[in-house]
Amino acid sequence: MTEYLIFKLLHIVLFVYWLGGDLGTFYASKFVAKKGLSKEQRSTALTIMMGVDQGPRICMALILGPGVQMAFNSGAITIPAWAMVLVWLVCAVWLAMVLAIHFGHGKKFVAPLTKFDFNFRIVVVLICFYVALESMFSTTPSFIQAEYLAWKLIMFAILVCCGLGIRVMLKPFVPAFMQMMKDGPNDEIDAVMQGSINRVRPFVYFIWFGLIVNAALGMHLINP
Repeated sequence: MTEYLIFKLLHIVLFVYWLGGDLGTFYASKFVAKKGLSKEQRSTALTIMMGVDQGPRICMALILGPGVQMAFNSGAITIPAWAMVLVWLVCAVWLAMVLAIHFGHGKKFVAPLTKFDFNFRIVVVLICFYVALESMFSTTPSFIQAEYLAWKLIMFAILVCCGLGIRVMLKPFVPAFMQMMKDGPNDEIDAVMQGSINRVRPFVYFIWFGLIVNAALGMHLINP
């Protein structure tokens, strides 16, 4: 198996676990605020949901690496080797933050790291948009040789934005869930949690759509 095919396989695996894990997370979320379930049952559902959700979080952090590497190896983008190393470094830092936040429950560093992670993703989004749009509208030769790669980069940036939107919309959920675990379920708390879940659904649906679009672009337009 060539180096290119190894990265292609990794890229596909990350896509599969991102989409599949997102579906599992979405399904489990329905039981966290489901009326008639005890707080212990909801806590179990949340534990399952957060565990499954690590798949999509990890995949989002890593998927840019093999994608750009394939384009670099095939000549679809022309960037210096140090820039390719920088892409992998960004993925590694991103992954480290995802894991540290997940396994650092109760630690003092989690809150500031979560805020830094949020801003870090905004920077990644801005860079992706800049690189993609510059390559599409620049009057001088761009280092992106295939326009479909610019579209894939734009879609990836939008997916990251959707993830940030989910975080914002779920802010009321956390204190409501903690209150539910303390006092038990009631209609008021259920309404807050269900409202948060309902507000994130458009973002979740678009993530599914965007992943399929990017997969279709890669399948039909990339040179093997």
